[in-house]
Amino acid sequence: MIELLRADDWKDYELIDSGQFEKLERFGTHIISRPEPQAVWKKSLSETDWAQRAAAIFKKDKQSSDKGDWVFKKGTQEQWMIGYQHQQLQLKFRLGFTSFKHLGLFPEQSENWKYIFHTIKDNKYQSMPKVLNLFAYTGGASLAAKAAGADVTHVDSVKQVIHWGKENMMSSGLEDIRWVVEDALKFVKREAKRGHLYEGIILDPPAYGRGPDGEKWLLEEMIDELISHCMQILHPTDSFIVFNMYSMGLSYLIMDNLVTRYRSNPVHKQMGELYVEDGFHNKLPLGTYWRAKF
Repeated sequence: MIELLRADDWKDYELIDSGQFEKLERFGTHIISRPEPQAVWKKSLSETDWAQRAAAIFKKDKQSSDKGDWVFKKGTQEQWMIGYQHQQLQLKFRLGFTSFKHLGLFPEQSENWKYIFHTIKDNKYQSMPKVLNLFAYTGGASLAAKAAGADVTHVDSVKQVIHWGKENMMSSGLEDIRWVVEDALKFVKREAKRGHLYEGIILDPPAYGRGPDGEKWLLEEMIDELISHCMQILHPTDSFIVFNMYSMGLSYLIMDNLVTRYRSNPVHKQMGELYVEDGFHNKLPLGTYWRAKF
């Protein structure tokens, strides 16, 4: 099934306005302005409105396409907490300003958190299911899986975001996630050699990146190899995969081809785009997804 999924059940997050390659967002008590390459339409609010509302504005570094600096209004806290709740799923996140414009949370991913939580909760596993989260960042999907009762392994190549994820776990009243600082492809290859199996695999690979030992990651060149090894360690029955990408120009059909060439029997297959709607009904696309059960 092809479906557009709107992240619309937040109380602590709001997309106020978007346009002219920027977005104006509220995270809890903080309103921020930062770049957004997919917001190609005109803003609905005036530049004056944006400037008056934003407590923090991200300014891109002219020498770098990724990095930049934040400009703060006086009294703006540089770290703060927000919460997310969906039925019995209750999570808390510590947010903070980074030099890559990110805050430690991608709100549109709440649609995948709900899927992960219910998929694990609704399946009557004979023993605790094992879930692997690759490129796991600060752990929203890991927390959802753990809250549902899974044995979770969280893999990311950046030690600082692993520590950040641990903070979120403790703030959410959870424990016993396995934290691994590792290159995702290297980790999956090793698990395949060991014959380890997982009932769930979650992956959100970036367009490019570096592993902890300088390993180079290029999505278009390496994603097929990664998926082939993921399918080797995904349990043949009663399992699921959640595959997400935020790389402009890459279709969810690519994701479908990548997975189904190695595992041709998915059930309840879903694919499409994740989006958030601003206060003026502009739908901002924020990544493609593919997910299914086996």
